[in-house]
Amino acid sequence: MNEKMTNDQRLDYLVEAFKEDSGTYRDLQTPSDSEGKRRILRSLMNIRLPKALPDEVLAIQDEYLIERNAEKGIVTVKEIPVIRDYLSIWQGDITRLSVDAIVNAANSQMLGCFVPMHTCIDNCIHTFAGVQLRAECNRQMNRLRARYGSSYEQPTAVPMLTDAYNLPAKKVIHIVGPIVSGRLTPALEQDLADCYTNTLNLCAEKGLRSVAFCCISTGVFGFPQQRAAEIAVQAVEDWMQTHEGQIDRVIFNVFKDEDRRYYEALLS
Repeated sequence: MNEKMTNDQRLDYLVEAFKEDSGTYRDLQTPSDSEGKRRILRSLMNIRLPKALPDEVLAIQDEYLIERNAEKGIVTVKEIPVIRDYLSIWQGDITRLSVDAIVNAANSQMLGCFVPMHTCIDNCIHTFAGVQLRAECNRQMNRLRARYGSSYEQPTAVPMLTDAYNLPAKKVIHIVGPIVSGRLTPALEQDLADCYTNTLNLCAEKGLRSVAFCCISTGVFGFPQQRAAEIAVQAVEDWMQTHEGQIDRVIFNVFKDEDRRYYEALLS
């Protein structure tokens, strides 16, 4: 039955299903236009706590997201040129990348962004992966809290690996970057370098041969963009020199033109 639905029909179904699932917003008026419906669905997904979803709803969500992700255009590793050795720069939406792993700039709760329609990468990845991603992060955090205590939060630079669900990537690596609220210190710079080093260690351990890094800790986390790019490139190059052949491609994913210019200058 689901395979016969168009994606517009799936969208209509999911909006009503997620409204009902929310309880609070079951009487919310549904917009008539597709973009309005997409905004409502994304918002309801964003605020939804990790909990079970009926199998039929989950299956239609998966079909809807797979088609939506295909509509955005999937980009493979072969389509991204190598600038130097194993290093590439790609500007755009990281959820389009068909790589072994994409890196998510997570917060210490590790459950994704709960702000409806927020433009952060955490929100985008969780939205287009589907509600299963938040549920898996929650299961992993519950196991860690059972071990370390109920107040446990994920430390800076400690990566968490999950499936990518409906994204074209195979895996998502979630990592908490340092937050710069005042002066940039050597300790904060080392924390950022550790984010890249520890992620690459995890990739090597799990046999992930291609990885796309977002600009960890920039934006709302306050790390100066140019210095963040310098640390990222240096950390990756240092790691690759001592782990030859363990990873085939490292992609620096940028969204802003300014970040692209910094990475291009460093790799030219």
